[in-house]
Amino acid sequence: MSSARAGIVVFPGSNCDHDAFYVFKNILNVDTKFLWHKEGSIEDRNIVVLPGGFSYGDYLRCGAISRFSNIMDDIVKFANKGGIVIGICNGFQVLCEIGLLPGVLLKNKNLKFICDTVSLKVENNKSIFTGEYKIKEDISIPIAHGEGNYFCDDETLADLLSNNQIMFRYNNNPNGSIYDIAGIQNLGRNVLGMMPHPERASDKRLGNVDGLRLLKGVTESVL
Repeated sequence: MSSARAGIVVFPGSNCDHDAFYVFKNILNVDTKFLWHKEGSIEDRNIVVLPGGFSYGDYLRCGAISRFSNIMDDIVKFANKGGIVIGICNGFQVLCEIGLLPGVLLKNKNLKFICDTVSLKVENNKSIFTGEYKIKEDISIPIAHGEGNYFCDDETLADLLSNNQIMFRYNNNPNGSIYDIAGIQNLGRNVLGMMPHPERASDKRLGNVDGLRLLKGVTESVL
């Protein structure tokens, strides 16, 4: 029986919160609850998920307003103490805005919203997030974003490479991301940000469970 307790953060405009909740609660049988962004605490949760969507309508810059939500202070403290945080799509953007992950997400190279299933290559499987995969394994995960073009300066890219922080790369880069980056982790190996949606590839009835292995591995890493 897993001792994982997942908290799914809900911002105004989140639209993948219920997807994430469903996977943790109904497929992985994890104690799961929603965390409203105005709350000041993540309570007793030991896994925090920032889901996809359009927080605050993305009217300023994706994730730029959400970073100031009350709950983010506690999430930063939690992450800095080694707590597990996963940011998916809009959640990845929030993690970059708050400084838990380096870089920024820009508009897609073609300036259009892209909704598709893409092929990713697992770049690092020595992680709680990717331990269920084989190194260099190709997996299929859906994407749905208009600003998924990951960018960082040359020095940051060199650091990501030397510190083995790049987790997933696109096989056929759909958005123009530098070095085909689809997902990265922090230096502490406890914070993951990725544009593709593993929660949308976690149910056998949908014909794809490549994302379930990521979420399953995370829950099983919690002692």
